[in-house]
Amino acid sequence: MRRTNRIVPTYTGDVSGACSALFELGGMVVIHDPSGCNSTYNTHDETRWYDQDSLIFITGLTERDAILGNDDKLVRDVVEAARELGPRFIALCNSPIPFISGTDFAAICRLVEREAGVPCFYVRTNGMHDYVVGAGNAFEALARRFVDEREVRPATLNILGATPLDLGVAGSDVPLRAFAQAAGFEVVSCWAMGSTLDDLARAAEAQVNLVVSATGLAVARYLRERFGTPYVVGMPVGAPVDEPLRSAWAQELAHALQQAARTGECAWPCRSGVASDGGARISLVGEPVLMGSLARALEGCADVRGQVVCPLEVPDELLGPSDVRAEGEEGVEEALRDAPFVVADALYAPVIGAGSKLLRVGGPEGAPLPHQALSGRNGWKTACDIVQLDPQAIGAQNCPAM
Repeated sequence: MRRTNRIVPTYTGDVSGACSALFELGGMVVIHDPSGCNSTYNTHDETRWYDQDSLIFITGLTERDAILGNDDKLVRDVVEAARELGPRFIALCNSPIPFISGTDFAAICRLVEREAGVPCFYVRTNGMHDYVVGAGNAFEALARRFVDEREVRPATLNILGATPLDLGVAGSDVPLRAFAQAAGFEVVSCWAMGSTLDDLARAAEAQVNLVVSATGLAVARYLRERFGTPYVVGMPVGAPVDEPLRSAWAQELAHALQQAARTGECAWPCRSGVASDGGARISLVGEPVLMGSLARALEGCADVRGQVVCPLEVPDELLGPSDVRAEGEEGVEEALRDAPFVVADALYAPVIGAGSKLLRVGGPEGAPLPHQALSGRNGWKTACDIVQLDPQAIGAQNCPAM
């Protein structure tokens, strides 16, 4: 059967993506699901869980509740917890069971908000999509509820789509902020690492938005439609904190931000393209903004042709002309069959071609680049901050021909 994984695990689901997007904002996330599932949504996928508190709860849905419905108990329990804990907001999301049974979450949110006196909104999840969909829906729902009209301030930006699921490690928003400052911008908010809910509510002040992963695209589109804010899509790979504009790619991305701020036009510099007819072909598997940006960074320091292989649910506009959308494990295996060099999580090693080389990118001694949304805690020992990777060193270490 196509789209059935027999070797490589599936990516983090949409419910976990929503939890990650809202983790630091002081709200209460309530997942309508049976008891015992919270560790799946959080401790396996969330690096911040072990040193930072967040109010994320499971409703303890029972078989009787699923069949007969018991919304009164759900409302009562949520309201009681909110009164005791005092969250800034309440976000309800659901697993496959209440999705199939047709639970009316919009109505439940209205009841909860009326009884608890706390803003309550629904994040569309059902456990059948990947984390990009869940986190994207959470960011957009948050923006629709809290971001209001503001006077735009020159030389300001928002960073959209920053979660450890893509960035790999907690605190990886620090080099992103350093890059923004070096590019000449003050950061209004980072969605959603290192910023408060009040910071995010001021997002309309920004002159431009930097989308660093596919999870930030939905809110970027909303802010564009509502406030006219242009956005630039790309991750500043090769931008260490002490020298944020070191790489040619980081300089190109900074220039794209400056131009978008002047013209009000959106830009997609991360979409990888064939740099030349020669050179080494590198296939990069994973989230397209991150992998496309890494491809551009490598193209900027060596004669390579970068191609993104995307197994995630993302819009076509995030993919360049030479990129590949791979559906399921078989799709990835087919896309990598003839690739000389591959950048991917180590768990993809069994499905790459026999003549392919899995490049060493992450960790102090060099290892395949871990993707938190795929390998979870298995990749923590080799996790690295992708913003501070040195593309020149990657090429020299792995591909002398580059």
